[in-house]
Amino acid sequence: MTAIRPMVVDDLREVVALESQHQPRPWPESVFRGELAAPNRTYLVAQSDRVIGFAGAMVIGDEAHVTNLLVSPEQRGRGVGRSLMVGLIEAAIERAARHLTLEVRSSNEAARRLYAGLGLAPVGVRPRYYGDDDALIMWAHDIDQPEFLERLR
Repeated sequence: MTAIRPMVVDDLREVVALESQHQPRPWPESVFRGELAAPNRTYLVAQSDRVIGFAGAMVIGDEAHVTNLLVSPEQRGRGVGRSLMVGLIEAAIERAARHLTLEVRSSNEAARRLYAGLGLAPVGVRPRYYGDDDALIMWAHDIDQPEFLERLR
């Protein structure tokens, strides 16, 4: 069974290892430590017998920005990413966010489908944002409204 819970400093060894194995430009541990210490951030991990995924977001004003989401490749397609996103959205709403945005690799069809299924829509492109790929900018507005929240259930 997979549990979604807040990320803590003790998770960083596994989080950094996962990030390093699966991201072309991984964040170092120092960046994760800074993010965990920031007051307007939420970081979650998905854990079974080990950390199998993580996600983070920051809230500024009434906008939440997803900073990262990564699920171990062997765990993808099992709802882990969706569970992490729902947790981030709920935490953002608790921090008074009304809107949600993120960037996703334009070539990442599975992630794009996940985000669209949660109510995010493409609004623009950041050319070569990832170096080797463009980023699709996606937004969801009024995430605190009953119609949006119903989509999460």
